[in-house]
Amino acid sequence: MSKTKGKNTKAAKKNQHANERKQAVLKVVLSSTCEVCKTPCARGMRYLESMKQPGAVGKGVPCILTRTYV
Repeated sequence: MSKTKGKNTKAAKKNQHANERKQAVLKVVLSSTCEVCKTPCARGMRYLESMKQPGAVGKGVPCILTRTYV
């Protein structure tokens, strides 16, 4: 009977550690923010160039510089 109890507690501890894993959250920024950024990234510059095209419609791009963990 003690063998079964030991297995269950190990499984419970394993699941508990999986839930503690942090998840990165990035803010979505528009081309105006990318334009004045002090540390430009490749993704932001590519988005900025595509927004300069006539008729371009953009919804923003995730900014890696605003990464936070929850």
